[in-house]
Amino acid sequence: MNSSDVNFSLLQSQPNIPPEFFWPENDLTPSEGDLNLPIIDMSGFLNGDEAETQRAAKAVREACMTHGTFLVINHGFKSGLAEKALDISSLFFGLPKDEKLKAYRTPGNISGYTAGHSQRFSSNLPWNETLTLAFKKGPPQVVEDFLTSKLGDRRQEIGQVFQEFSETMNRLNLELMELLGISMGLKDRTYFRRFFEDGNAIFRCNYYPPCKQPEKALGVGPHNDPTAITVLLQDDVVGLEVFASGKWQTVRPRPGALVVNVGDTFMALSNGNYKSCFHRAVVNMEKVRRSLVYFSCPREDKLIIPPPELVEGGETSRKYPDFTWHQLQRFTQSGYRVDNTTLEKFSSWIASDSSRN
Repeated sequence: MNSSDVNFSLLQSQPNIPPEFFWPENDLTPSEGDLNLPIIDMSGFLNGDEAETQRAAKAVREACMTHGTFLVINHGFKSGLAEKALDISSLFFGLPKDEKLKAYRTPGNISGYTAGHSQRFSSNLPWNETLTLAFKKGPPQVVEDFLTSKLGDRRQEIGQVFQEFSETMNRLNLELMELLGISMGLKDRTYFRRFFEDGNAIFRCNYYPPCKQPEKALGVGPHNDPTAITVLLQDDVVGLEVFASGKWQTVRPRPGALVVNVGDTFMALSNGNYKSCFHRAVVNMEKVRRSLVYFSCPREDKLIIPPPELVEGGETSRKYPDFTWHQLQRFTQSGYRVDNTTLEKFSSWIASDSSRN
């Protein structure tokens, strides 16, 4: 089975889902209540209010040292942009299958459309469709150019809206990086912001169709993002769950709020002080769920080394070896399926051969 074979419209008409979409019971443990996440109001930081900035930084620090996730509000998005981007994602996923396949994600590439990630795996398939787009601050307008080249001028609006949304997410990502630096008490509060200014990103649209057997399937399996930080826009349908305090807990959508998750790369940059968020997406029988996700990545050849203040005991207190995003990405794309031990396994892999590049 590959992405061109998976047709969720047809699968939804069947009484049972194919066994390729079944997940192990230990991955399907039901959630136990809602996770009470701190809500970080970005307005004080964005307006230069130092007292409000320090208050926000303290809440960020507590969340990142505990489970690696928090919410942000008043983040400076243009009015209506988030809703427009969600609507455009519905437009794309509602296109006929043959039209979506014009943007099919070919092996070895980041950008493109997939259904069930079945071009990479043959079991424990996620019950979702995705449109993944490589982003880098332009010119050129890489998101818009890619989609227009695949879908044609008739669908130009899809590329235009996703380009604007990616650029807005990129601005917010850099502001969050500065706030993270402040939360760690770095002498140079812009350290992380500058570290990622010449970086790359991955923008992904997720579409989770209704599922006849949600108790056996997952929209996305339990994992930590290998990237630096993830900024997520949910629609109003429940589905995101975080593993915290020894149990799965639901992150309920909040109007106007974005979810921020720490990923493995930032955990390494923080020398393990901030926790990479272990999370998953569940599905339901009745409603489509949509999310838009921005994964920030450093420049491919930049060494991931914590700031000096976070390595107080010298090199012996380093928790992870030097590595580049190119190396970690290559590891995660080589058939390895990301989970909550990715960074440890990658560290062992890279330490076994220091000549890898």
